[in-house]
Amino acid sequence: MFASSMDTVRDTTRTAGTMLIPMRFVWPYGGRSVFLSGSFTRWSELVPMTPMEGCPTVFQAIYSLTPGYHQYKFFVDGEWRHDEQQTCTPGEYGIVNTVRLPTEPSYASPPANPEMTPGSSMDVDTDTFRRLVRINDGWLSEAVHSVSEADLQCSRHRISAFLSTHTVYELLPESGKVVALDIDLPVKQAFHILHEQGIPTAPLWDFSKGQFVGVLSASDFILILKELGKRGSNLTEEELETHTISAWKEGKAYLNGQVDGQGRFLSRQFIHAEPFDNLKDVALKILQNQVATVPIIHSSAEDGSFPQLLHLASLSGILKCICRYFRHCSSLLPVLQLPIFAIPVGTWVPKIGESNRRPLAMLRPSASLSSALNLLIQAQVSSIPIVDDNDSLLDVYCRSDITALAKDRAYTHINLDEMTIHQALQLGQDSFSLYEPRSQRCQMCLHSDSLHKVMDRLANPGVRRLVIVEAGSKRVEGIISLSDIFKFLLG
Repeated sequence: MFASSMDTVRDTTRTAGTMLIPMRFVWPYGGRSVFLSGSFTRWSELVPMTPMEGCPTVFQAIYSLTPGYHQYKFFVDGEWRHDEQQTCTPGEYGIVNTVRLPTEPSYASPPANPEMTPGSSMDVDTDTFRRLVRINDGWLSEAVHSVSEADLQCSRHRISAFLSTHTVYELLPESGKVVALDIDLPVKQAFHILHEQGIPTAPLWDFSKGQFVGVLSASDFILILKELGKRGSNLTEEELETHTISAWKEGKAYLNGQVDGQGRFLSRQFIHAEPFDNLKDVALKILQNQVATVPIIHSSAEDGSFPQLLHLASLSGILKCICRYFRHCSSLLPVLQLPIFAIPVGTWVPKIGESNRRPLAMLRPSASLSSALNLLIQAQVSSIPIVDDNDSLLDVYCRSDITALAKDRAYTHINLDEMTIHQALQLGQDSFSLYEPRSQRCQMCLHSDSLHKVMDRLANPGVRRLVIVEAGSKRVEGIISLSDIFKFLLG
């Protein structure tokens, strides 16, 4: 499902050991003090679990695991226990719970362990693990909030009505510039322009047809770099001097199987908007076609000739309109007061046993740039949290960061498997201020923040995602993107 034409799935096997998948462990059976330990801590450390506010008998902890097979148990009030409701098996240390995460991050649910053995009605396990190492203070609080279905539908109806009665014209700035690229421009020159202009995407103009025909994005550059790094690649660095955008798009279509029965190139429909389109239709176009921006094209001729590129519509701009309109009447939208953890929005650290949850992958700064690019393409995400050894957020690596490699032709003398994410971020530091100030790159929020506060932050230019962290420790709990917000608001 997430594999690309560049065979990225197989590439991830080399870097699987560096990928981290945070999981939420839960002990719902009460106790005064509850800890977690397992093969992932070498059975030598107790990880504190904290009670949920409002649910004092439910304890939880977030711990990042590498792909593979893991065993774990709970240390409850000085005694070792296991959860018979989760996969378990007899082992060297009595009955232990187990979890298996796929070596290749296929983003599918982990398979059940065939050796599952029924527990003993939550009986106390053996004394084999009776060793305390160190205990950290920690607290993970949750509050119980709810909104009636009527209030939820009322909020969605009012937002839908607003978007349906306001047009794209409201997105047009008083002044600004829009960059378009000739489809016959060499690929190398095109990415130099993206870097120098500080933009991650640009519409493509075909002079022979006299119309806009597509968009060049940072994702294209990622695929080109991966193609350059493949053995036996038909595309060499020298060919980037003359290899045009048109040739790349056509070659990409062949690789993706976008050809007819006679082997002719089938171009994708050009997704765009007109000034009189309503904001709801444009938001749906962006979501349904999974694009970051939609060019706003205006033509005074009835046949659509002589089109003018006015602006690039984005979910950020549309969200800004919503926030501005409802700023002084937020009571009309009861859902805005809810904390984000209480509504189904975003990608969160999954709980052990939640087979239908898509995992949230993170990387250490020492991971290779190749592993980051694989995840960006395979998982179809725009950014990856970069965390330290305690899973605390340090930075994010975004798709748009790849254009920094166009600076001084850096891509010609790097090895994607040898360059670390830290080195790649350092290389691109001068570029951040162009289209996304560094202070905005690593935007964070708490799981208790209101939806209204989250929307205000995401409406700022350059902010396309928020990383949800624990207060104080900054441990990553999840990610909320612009598309997540609109999928929720539009139902």
